[in-house]
Amino acid sequence: MLDTRVNLSATERRVASLPGRRTVKKDAQAAWLLKAVTCIDLTTLNGDDTPERVKRLCAKAMNPIRADILDSLGMSGRSITTGAICVYHRFVATAVEALGDSGIPVAAVSTGFPAGLSPHHLKVKEIEASVADGAKEIDIVITREHVLTGNWTALYEEMKEYRAACGDAHVKAILATGDLKTLRNVAKASLVCMMAGADFIKTSTGKEGVNATLAVTLTMLRAIRSYQERTGIKIGYKPAGGISAAKDVLNYQFLMKDELGREWLEADLFRIGASSLLADIERQLEHHVTGAYSALNRHPIG
Repeated sequence: MLDTRVNLSATERRVASLPGRRTVKKDAQAAWLLKAVTCIDLTTLNGDDTPERVKRLCAKAMNPIRADILDSLGMSGRSITTGAICVYHRFVATAVEALGDSGIPVAAVSTGFPAGLSPHHLKVKEIEASVADGAKEIDIVITREHVLTGNWTALYEEMKEYRAACGDAHVKAILATGDLKTLRNVAKASLVCMMAGADFIKTSTGKEGVNATLAVTLTMLRAIRSYQERTGIKIGYKPAGGISAAKDVLNYQFLMKDELGREWLEADLFRIGASSLLADIERQLEHHVTGAYSALNRHPIG
């Protein structure tokens, strides 16, 4: 792991060429966007969140695309929901109740999100509390200091304790890649978290100055591929922060398929942390079936 390297210029060339090499139109684009909807972790992580906002978000997660649009796409009767709902611990029980038997899991951000600088024992207690309230997925934040100082043992032990505290819940390790300075650090942190038991690796909290990018994504996907080749274990990937346009999410999907294969386009291995993305996807799908763009406020996210 310590000898991991990333070719920056090659990475930049690869992602710069992606939009020109991969494109889909019309029915194919609609199909890719519907698939993206099923992989969204529909998220609200604001200081002014309320139980009612969370309930509205859950209602949207259960019916993310208007019925008339689905009918026009020939998808009536199909069960299309988002991949999960992502909230602060305070609203886990509210979301679990609102989602009922829909099968949509609740993901809780934990471990002192977003900075991750709370005392360690409190981070572990927060994970346990969220699991007790019904969260099926926990999005933890790593201590960036361990990466920036090269203390990989400390990062491994921290992640290992988070994994144990999650029990049967899936754990997504948020690397906060915008704070890690180099792609080499991103690659090493990815490998350490996977070795310590992370089910997913995730780019960002959405609160950093720089969040998900295609260059970071390529680096993390190749770390996932390398880990699978060595262990046979498939790890999921979640880009988060700044993905708000349908055309952008398509590039992430293309990169996933190119680098890891078709399996990584399903919700068990691919999630997208987003809030406003769903509204733009719904607008694009409406344009596909009607030929006209509607106002964004006609497609509420919750």
